[in-house]
Amino acid sequence: MQHQRRLLILYATQTGNALDAAERLAREAERRSCPNKLLSLHDYDPSLLPQEEAVIFVVSTTGQGDAPDSMKVFWRFLLQRNLSNQWLKGVHYTVFGLGDSGYQKYNFVAKKLDKRLMDLGGTTILERGLGDDQHPSGYEGTLDPWISSLWRMLNMIKPELLPNGPDVVIQDTVLIDRPKVQISYHNIENIESRFSSASDLTSHDILRRARSMHPGNSSSDRSGHPDCFLKMVKNLPLTRPNFGKDVRHFEFEFVSDAVQYDTGDVLEILPGQDSAAVDAFIQRCNLDPDSLITVSPREMDDCNGHGSRMPVKLRTFVELTMDIASASPRRYFFEVMSFFATAEHEKERLKDFASPEGRDDLYQYNQKERRTVLEVLEDFPSVQMPFEWLIQLVPLLKTRAFSISSSQSAHPNQVHLTVNVVSWTTPYKRKKKGLCSSWLATLDPCDAVSIPAWFQKGSLPTPSPSLPLILVGPGTGCAPFRGFIEQRALQSKTHSTAPIMFFFGCWNEDGDFLYKDFWLNHSQNNGVLSEAKGGGFYVAFSRDQPEKIYVQHKMREHSERVWNLLAEGAAVYIAGSSTNMPTDVTSAFEEIVSKENDISKEDAARLIRALERSGKYHIEAWS
Repeated sequence: MQHQRRLLILYATQTGNALDAAERLAREAERRSCPNKLLSLHDYDPSLLPQEEAVIFVVSTTGQGDAPDSMKVFWRFLLQRNLSNQWLKGVHYTVFGLGDSGYQKYNFVAKKLDKRLMDLGGTTILERGLGDDQHPSGYEGTLDPWISSLWRMLNMIKPELLPNGPDVVIQDTVLIDRPKVQISYHNIENIESRFSSASDLTSHDILRRARSMHPGNSSSDRSGHPDCFLKMVKNLPLTRPNFGKDVRHFEFEFVSDAVQYDTGDVLEILPGQDSAAVDAFIQRCNLDPDSLITVSPREMDDCNGHGSRMPVKLRTFVELTMDIASASPRRYFFEVMSFFATAEHEKERLKDFASPEGRDDLYQYNQKERRTVLEVLEDFPSVQMPFEWLIQLVPLLKTRAFSISSSQSAHPNQVHLTVNVVSWTTPYKRKKKGLCSSWLATLDPCDAVSIPAWFQKGSLPTPSPSLPLILVGPGTGCAPFRGFIEQRALQSKTHSTAPIMFFFGCWNEDGDFLYKDFWLNHSQNNGVLSEAKGGGFYVAFSRDQPEKIYVQHKMREHSERVWNLLAEGAAVYIAGSSTNMPTDVTSAFEEIVSKENDISKEDAARLIRALERSGKYHIEAWS
């Protein structure tokens, strides 16, 4: 079988970090004259793997040990039983993982992939690298030394791929002059003659066109085609004014036809950007907001179908696709900026930021402070980057995901969300706020703003009415369970339903007891949460007394009832913050099982793992 003389770099990304790391590997390979090909796993045919010479996989782990969506088909292919343990004989590979050691299943996807490739007969070039978001320099703290070792090992195993050896690097200037995209500017008169119905375009069409042109929108990304548009009909604070946190209940109606969703599903929203920030960016970059543009990949000839693309206004393109005022730029952004800086001191500082030695300084300045593209550009006024480079390097404006907190059976034309309006202070005491939650909080239902939205399956499957449930959802973790309980209350009117125990936690009874009346209502008079029905509703107010009381303390208090429900075949659902809560709650379950059965903690842990394998232990956590 013909081996391909190239280094193949395959990536699977959820938030863009794995793509960023993979692109950096491709650039470094290029600078060493190493023939290479960079592809998303979603665009690669896995049956060709045995023909490859050398492959680097860069994969992130999402949620509770899940693979990114773009990797799922590839992973299913690798798990086929008919692949022999010699299938990848002669194929050299290595894996770099991106994860967060704050999660229980740290870098789970990279570890599983590495083991599977080895089981199929692959030969490792280099021990897998595991990047950690908790490292003082983020994942790059591991990536930098790992990449240095990679070129040395590759040079020993496949010297023909590195004709000049591992360290001979072509001067960067040769490689900086061609961005990946090209922009065509259009004349308004020509447009109107070619597209007679230019004025009939809906906001749906404009959104789809702008986002489909952005280079960060991969073929697996559906964010150019919303499932529907929503309009907000209610914006209600759930927390006491000036309480120190602001949690809100939002209700939306479908503007288009209603989309079917299940309890436990997730709603993704494309946030609006602050128009003052968009204007400031356009002004800082000396752009004409009213010019009409189309954006296409540079290697694609413009007459090759792109001429038929309907242009969009430059301002609209920036507003709908470029995250200028919430995401932090990546390291390569600083490297490219250094080429366009005209002030010597700015050039030096940017070069330092882009170097391995300056990595920690960059982390302190950029990621730790969550500097935005706009803030960085304002800090380096001598830099004038061409718009092509900005389009390539400014992060794509991404959708934000929220657990749905309603049941469609209870609200046929609506979807509800429970949202914490995020704000924080950086180490340098700068006030920052979450883009999407703050934008939603400022929307006035009377303004009827059209909100692009997508529905996704979350990690909490809809339970059947006959399944007993133990729910643990402190803070906004209660969101999906509001939907579960609305649904079961409806079902209980016509069938007999299984009991539900719900453990909720918040700071204070009078400050952030979210949906208090709703839970209490269902826990009385034989409601679906009542002890009379075999369930129960228990609240931990962590700050209403000198010692902290959390949901796991309440679980231990009701240890026997928790065990009885588990013994009846209950499923466990946990939702909320990813920091320590899922681990602490899982430990509490293990203690309860161990105590009530008089078995060792190890046996109890095995029992919980068996519940997980049988699809009866679900966690949805977010940072």
